[in-house]
Amino acid sequence: MSCNGCRVLRKGCSETCILRSCLQWMDSPEAQGNATLFLAKFFGRSDLLSFIAAVPETQRPALFQSLLFEACGRTINPVDGAVGLLSSGNWHLCQAAVETVLAWRNSETDIGT
Repeated sequence: MSCNGCRVLRKGCSETCILRSCLQWMDSPEAQGNATLFLAKFFGRSDLLSFIAAVPETQRPALFQSLLFEACGRTINPVDGAVGLLSSGNWHLCQAAVETVLAWRNSETDIGT
């Protein structure tokens, strides 16, 4: 069965999937898919997978979280990113953006609900 990251990226998933271990810190399958899709759109699918593959498996969840915070930070503050938000005392904006990404629901799936 495909992990939620592979499912949203529409790629094959295997027992050695590099995304599976990255997503286990998130509670819901929807959050896992949302975060993966957001990062794939921000960094590009192949670059995201290359970043993750470049680190040991034990560090992949931390890398995934770091990339998520940086992508959200760069969305809010394109010049300084998450570090700029932290140093300016606006870290709460980055945290809120991450929470929004994890909770986002696709409007196409909301039709008829």
